[in-house]
Amino acid sequence: MAEIHLITGGSRSGKSAYAQKLAEALPGPRVYVATCPVIDPEMEIRVKRHREARSASDWETIEEPVDLAGALRRAAAYRVVLVDCLTLWVNNLLYEDEGRGTVFTEEATAARCREVIDACRPLPGTIIFVTNELGMGIIPLSEPARRFRDCAGLCNQLIAMAAGTVTLVVSGLPLLLKSGRKPR
Repeated sequence: MAEIHLITGGSRSGKSAYAQKLAEALPGPRVYVATCPVIDPEMEIRVKRHREARSASDWETIEEPVDLAGALRRAAAYRVVLVDCLTLWVNNLLYEDEGRGTVFTEEATAARCREVIDACRPLPGTIIFVTNELGMGIIPLSEPARRFRDCAGLCNQLIAMAAGTVTLVVSGLPLLLKSGRKPR
């Protein structure tokens, strides 16, 4: 199984920059799996900035907002896979189900996370997942927002259990939470 590293932290904490720096310190080839759909001009600017930040190094990009397990299988030729980010992936799954008139649940989250973890097993090298730590704030007012927080939190827990290394980034500073343990 690939070495899994989960990097978590608050919004704008520096976790993506830390993940990219970590990935670029590893021997390639490298691929960036982007889960963010471009939904407005501001997001288009952010995506462009992220691409430019990777342009100095040899990166390929796979854009996949929903089928993360499939994207990981397509990344089998790469030694380093950076997935940014799990929080947007969960959001996209919730949004997709809402469009079909169904409700994405914690059970569905667990099933999709198991698919992702299973897709990591045959891969060589290192997979770095970036996610947002959402459970440190106030309780959301609406049921859909609480469900998103719950699903994202469960996703983070499941990927963290499978990861050999987990790092929390706060104000640009990495804090190692888990290291050296065999992934479960």
